[in-house]
Amino acid sequence: MSMIESLDIDCWSGPFPAEVQDGALSALEGGRVVFCPNLAFALRQEEATLLSSDFASGNAKNISLDPARGEVSGTTESGETEQLHAMMQRFAQATAQIVAGLFPTYAKGIGQARTSYRPIEIVDRQSSPRKNDKLLHVDAFPSRPTRGRRILRVFSNINPAGKPRIWHVGEPFEEFARKYVGVVRRPYPLEPSLLAVLGITKGKRSAYDQIMLGLHDKGKLDARYQKEAPQTEFAFPAGTTWLCYTDQVLHAALAGQFALEQTFHVDVAALAHPERSPLRVLERMTGQSLV
Repeated sequence: MSMIESLDIDCWSGPFPAEVQDGALSALEGGRVVFCPNLAFALRQEEATLLSSDFASGNAKNISLDPARGEVSGTTESGETEQLHAMMQRFAQATAQIVAGLFPTYAKGIGQARTSYRPIEIVDRQSSPRKNDKLLHVDAFPSRPTRGRRILRVFSNINPAGKPRIWHVGEPFEEFARKYVGVVRRPYPLEPSLLAVLGITKGKRSAYDQIMLGLHDKGKLDARYQKEAPQTEFAFPAGTTWLCYTDQVLHAALAGQFALEQTFHVDVAALAHPERSPLRVLERMTGQSLV
């Protein structure tokens, strides 16, 4: 089964036909990447100046827009903050429209999180193994526990030179998790409360969050797995958009520059197939309630 499902749409807002919605939902919750080859996020003329790596601060790999505070962080170009905010806010609005149009059943269980702009070339970026997104991984947040909520992300390649964004997509989540779930450390007594009180985490980590962080780290630090794991390379051309549950899809970003990304959190109860979620898969594996 291909891990990439193409969706023939060219607009950000619906209504979309029922068969399009059904196909997108089945692919998304089935752990595949939904690829929209005809869906581009067009920049305004005045936003062309933002297509430079100089806007990144160097302290973070992304420029980030916090939806709660409306603040842009991760950039040193304070004079361009207003334009960056406007571009990223437009992308946030566009992605909210397409998610609402494709997945209307999520309406009561979805929340929009941070918007990111990624102007740095991936190939040249150096980082520690745990932070190295060029290694196959599932997403898990060390400081922001999800307590089982899904991580849905929408990406658009806005590279002005037409360069693709190169991903590797790995094996199904359950096959990956089965390799490491038995050796992942469980939280110590009072550890989640202590981390929250000290402000290290925003809220208490659940056992689910601890296992997901362990899977993230074990997979990245296993050199043999990274070399031998089944994975497919896919080039997302400039002017295209794709989305997936990054807590479920094994992925690695190997090359590319200039992309926008929007994160959403989705309640497991809002899913059409909650049994396919990482939470339910891990609960079946461990025989325990994890949140």
